Amino acid sequence: MKQQASSRGGAVWALVLTSIAGFMAALDNLVVTTALPSIRTSLGGELAELEWTVNAYTLTFAVLLMTGAALGDRFGRRRLFLAGLAVFTAASAAAALSPGIGALIAFRAVQGVGAAVMMPLTLTLLTAAVPPARRGMAYGVFGAVTGLAVASGPLVGGSLTEHLSWQWIFWLNVPVGLVLLPLARLRLAESYAPKAPLDIRGTALVSAGLFGIVYALVSATGDGWTSPGVLTGLIAGTALLGAFVRHGFRAAHPVLPMRLFRNRAFFGINVASLLMFLGMFGSIFLLSQFLQSALGYSPTEAGLRMLPWTGMPMLVAPVAGYLSDRFGGRPVVVTGLALQALGLGLFAAVLEPDVGYAAQLPGLIIGGIGMALYFAPASSLVMSSVRPGEQGMASGANNALREVGGALGVAVLASVFSAHGGYGSPQAFADGTVPAVWIGAGVVALAALVALFIPGRRTAQAPAPETADARVPLSA
Repeated sequence: MKQQASSRGGAVWALVLTSIAGFMAALDNLVVTTALPSIRTSLGGELAELEWTVNAYTLTFAVLLMTGAALGDRFGRRRLFLAGLAVFTAASAAAALSPGIGALIAFRAVQGVGAAVMMPLTLTLLTAAVPPARRGMAYGVFGAVTGLAVASGPLVGGSLTEHLSWQWIFWLNVPVGLVLLPLARLRLAESYAPKAPLDIRGTALVSAGLFGIVYALVSATGDGWTSPGVLTGLIAGTALLGAFVRHGFRAAHPVLPMRLFRNRAFFGINVASLLMFLGMFGSIFLLSQFLQSALGYSPTEAGLRMLPWTGMPMLVAPVAGYLSDRFGGRPVVVTGLALQALGLGLFAAVLEPDVGYAAQLPGLIIGGIGMALYFAPASSLVMSSVRPGEQGMASGANNALREVGGALGVAVLASVFSAHGGYGSPQAFADGTVPAVWIGAGVVALAALVALFIPGRRTAQAPAPETADARVPLSA
């Protein structure tokens, strides 16, 4: 009985610590967006430099996720989680103290490095600590927290900037990180992947390939899709990722074995995740600005009006985890993606410069429920589709694809926005936002169709058993 209580306590601690760390990493994707005018007043900088205060974090975060997962498997997941958390916390403090725009961009890039090491290991550590029968509920809570972070970044950034100063969007991470570090050291058990050699060639190929792709995507809005830098990044990045795929088929111990994608569940949920983040991330990026630029709300007012969407994961995602345990992940994920697409479509259908809040509510509520239903089962499907020793690389791959999807979503939907409208007037902003959000809705609907091909519970392909346990507990 005492051992069972201890196991439950370890699972609770793992859930709390990994959820808070995941919230911090996910929040910083968009937390800067509503603070950009204040940052420009304080530090100066041209539009391109202000964009890079957002993009520098996305770039290093997306590029190094696979590397962080591989290092954790090889040298210890708890050890690398602590290292990533320490780098993220220190870089947050440095960003708050930045004397100029160039320094801020550099420290945002370092923040992304810390988050990339930390984020893929959160799910692996959580999976190791929670019994299989309770993982759906645990993933539900984790999904609720990280989903809330992605969607509420503009609200948190706007509120802190409006009522305190832009520096507080970074200072906020420091006390949280300082509390998490000793608790994670004491309460999380160490784990490794059995026989996990470090694949230097594969890690270099995927890191360089993702750098080229993501650099091109985040530069496309400012420089244009046909600029030499963007085209070079797309072509070189695609070639390097092609070499990485070839390496994944041929190498003895690749950082990401391509055989994993032969599993329909792993392939389907990763493609659906990329499409989901493409449509959702790009739409949130534009809609949070629409509420301010077209409807005249302050950052705090805009964030509060988005709460039916952004706050819904806290209410629904734990229920989604229970439903996933009961009925399997596929029907919950498909339903969630379909509702998210419907919510975005309803929002696009009513967008105009004088739209009332009552007309926005159906899209906000339905989209929020859909987002909440997606997050928990998606995590469960990723982690259950591979063997325990492969969960680190699986989590890293899924997170990398999500980040690439998010960067692609911002780039594509911002390009659509620029082609049809602009910042000149509320009507121009609406003219650009409407077709962009319709595209976002269509992409998420496509993700729902892809998710239909994920095997159901009765036909799911179980991963082959391992001869060695992936978890190697060490003393705290």
